Amino acid sequence: MYQDRIVLCGSSAYTKKYYLNEDFENLPQKVKDELQIMCVLYTEDVGGILTLVFEEDGTLEFEASADEGDLLFDEIGSVLKIKQMRNEKQDLLEALEMYFKVFFLGEDAAEEPETAADT
Repeated sequence: MYQDRIVLCGSSAYTKKYYLNEDFENLPQKVKDELQIMCVLYTEDVGGILTLVFEEDGTLEFEASADEGDLLFDEIGSVLKIKQMRNEKQDLLEALEMYFKVFFLGEDAAEEPETAADT
């Protein structure tokens, strides 16, 4: 069904807008609210643009970018903020990955992910 990377949501400090991919409108409202808060706070604190993207394998990645001439974008703060969000929102992010794998990639929720020991 999905072959390429899929944007889940994003926020821009430049346009002061938040975007949620309409394919994810079925997420619980609490999850959608949490994503919005997380993305908007990031762009308010650090600047630039934050996009959450699902990779082909279902991994959720944070992508930060800034306009070339944006001297206010905090590159070091960006890395630290993403690390902080990954730690504080680990359960939410793992649940979103599972949701994507089951409902978009058609994987079985009971399947255990392969580890290095399995190969």
